[in-house]
Amino acid sequence: MTETTKTHVILLACGSFNPITKGHIQMFERARDYLHKTGRFIVIGGIVSPVHDSYGKTGLVSSWHRLTMCQLAVQSSDWIRVDPWECYQDTWQTTCSVLEHHRDLMKRVTGCILSNVNTPSITPVIGQPQNESSQTIYQNNNNVSNKPTAAKILGKVGESLSRICCVRPPMERFTFVDENANLGTVMRYEEIELRILLLCGSDLLESFCIPGLWNEADMEVIVGEFGIVVVPRDGADPDRIMNHSSILRKYKNNILVVKDDSNHPMSVVSSTKSRLALQHGDGHVVDYLCQPVIDYILKSQLYINASG
Repeated sequence: MTETTKTHVILLACGSFNPITKGHIQMFERARDYLHKTGRFIVIGGIVSPVHDSYGKTGLVSSWHRLTMCQLAVQSSDWIRVDPWECYQDTWQTTCSVLEHHRDLMKRVTGCILSNVNTPSITPVIGQPQNESSQTIYQNNNNVSNKPTAAKILGKVGESLSRICCVRPPMERFTFVDENANLGTVMRYEEIELRILLLCGSDLLESFCIPGLWNEADMEVIVGEFGIVVVPRDGADPDRIMNHSSILRKYKNNILVVKDDSNHPMSVVSSTKSRLALQHGDGHVVDYLCQPVIDYILKSQLYINASG
């Protein structure tokens, strides 16, 4: 498959990130590597979306701290971004609402028509019609190709998100997106398919099977319209999990399970273990968290005396 016939994917991970761990970052990397190996997908970006403070989970530190730690954890990544939209809302948002927000946002800032997994789009979705190609939309001083590569698409999204998302005074000192992305010159009309997929561990997938925990209508949208990429954790078997939910069975083809090393060292890393290690002064915390996050936690005295 050529680059333009493959499905272009943005991976979205929702969660507490309390704190964000090396396992979270590796989840993105493992998912991207696997999707690329299938030959069907090109991952053009990843979004980390921390949950709102009113989620009410025991021991959840403020969104200010969690957003900062997330940004520190991805600062060396050229494709994973932190988005503060969830934290900026007046109250807690469902995962379904977050997915729909980002789908609508991508439509506005890229001019894309995003397809659902069950209704692949055949409409050109990126750029400017060819009969208007003489009009320069984006300019810089570099003589670069005008082909809408994954980097340019994500760059265009990043530039727009920097204007839309980072607006509230309490958070304006943080840069959540790359504002210096190389956008190139005119983006020509290209037929590509772009999807936002929910990225999660098998523990979240298993929570879909708990009666009453998830709204069934939301599950229909999440799995039926968007789709999920599942990274196995703690030796869990996603195929077995899916058999315990009628909705997961119904949309099984929309659930992509990462097939890599089942004994991946990051598959057992969790925020809970990280908090416990911090509370007990366990040196293994360096195996769970990246150093900038550890430094921030110690400086801010987070989790040291916390419970949960």
